[in-house]
Amino acid sequence: QVHLVESGGGLVQAGGSLRLSCAASGSIFSITSMRWHRQAPGKQRELVATITRSGDTNYADSVKGRFTISRDNTKNTVYLQMNSLNSEDTAVYYCNIESQLFGIKSSYWGQGILVTVSS
Repeated sequence: QVHLVESGGGLVQAGGSLRLSCAASGSIFSITSMRWHRQAPGKQRELVATITRSGDTNYADSVKGRFTISRDNTKNTVYLQMNSLNSEDTAVYYCNIESQLFGIKSSYWGQGILVTVSS
């Protein structure tokens, strides 16, 4: 069984920074892509950032230049450094980790962590 634990969320003033972490534990092997999604109140969940096993990254236009995704493969952990936060970044953030072993792909989700940006 695989368990994802997110941390680092909370309340921050506009212009401030937060760093989210998501650590995977349990029987997880051959992690491929790691992603952060978010869901703001009344809106659909959206993809925020992706990092591949080789370290290639991709970001939503709304966070480019402000957010940085990184990973530590030795700890099965993905991070999201969020700078210059504004009220539109207020959302529940979810990490998503994919793995592939013997041709079988699996996808795991964290429970979500709330980020609130006050103006």
